[in-house]
Amino acid sequence: MNPTQLLEESISAPSPLRAGILPISVIVPVREEGRNLEACLQSVQDCDEIFVIDSFSADDTVEIARRYGAKVVQFDYQGGWPKKRQWALDTLTFRNGWILLLDADERVTPALRYEMERAIQDLRYDGYFIALHMRFLGQTLDHGDTSFYKLSLFRAGKGRFECRLNDQDSSMGDMEVHEHVVVDGPTSSLKHALIHHNVESLSRYIRKHDEYSNWECRVLLDEGRNSSSIPASIWGSQAQRRRWLKQKFLRIPGSPVLLFLYRYLFRLGFLDGIPGLIYCAFQGIQLFHTKAKMYELRGQRRTDQAA
Repeated sequence: MNPTQLLEESISAPSPLRAGILPISVIVPVREEGRNLEACLQSVQDCDEIFVIDSFSADDTVEIARRYGAKVVQFDYQGGWPKKRQWALDTLTFRNGWILLLDADERVTPALRYEMERAIQDLRYDGYFIALHMRFLGQTLDHGDTSFYKLSLFRAGKGRFECRLNDQDSSMGDMEVHEHVVVDGPTSSLKHALIHHNVESLSRYIRKHDEYSNWECRVLLDEGRNSSSIPASIWGSQAQRRRWLKQKFLRIPGSPVLLFLYRYLFRLGFLDGIPGLIYCAFQGIQLFHTKAKMYELRGQRRTDQAA
């Protein structure tokens, strides 16, 4: 897949990012993220370089990015692989030795910023896992198995996304969903977490997860055909363990209901009040959507083979 348009906007005006420079290049993929982007960029205002990878947003996303001195790159997804973040890693030229991947709904805290400054000076590691601490419907979720780690900080040229599915299209979104970054070298974990504002509105949350389930149903049916996919393993990393458990869990009848009960009761999601209830319920519903779409796709394939 070759995107049809690359537009990098050079910002000539002085940037508020110049004051205290942290030698990290930040990549923020966006689409209609005007409500989230400003707080995200404020949290990395002392990073040396920021790229905002947009998908021709119709709101004020680009205007906000310009205001914070970010370099805006337009990405026109035509299907296939790579998708937005890997395309940025393949295409852009970075002037720093470290890359931070950050979503528009994520925030770097002062404590994490200080820890990253120390971490990138450590010659032993080429990448760092950072935990996500979730906020949902205006409340921090402390239970329900909502926190997880992802490899967000790594040396330039050392990290790339696994490819779990080559044959993708725009119905699955233009950005990596649950692919993980693989780093060529030793890694460690940081103590402090990113703050993840998981939902702007429930309507948008539902629309985004419809795209995610389109992607996931194909991945779960077809995974194994891509040699760059991280293998599921009960003895591996957190990502590998979660992947192994999902593959086994999907085979159980009623698994969407069981997932809700696991998160809401066993992992104490009920202690997070109504936001915890809604979040845990949506997790079960999304798993149901994925399984239903898998059933639909199997039927379509049988029909096509019989034709």
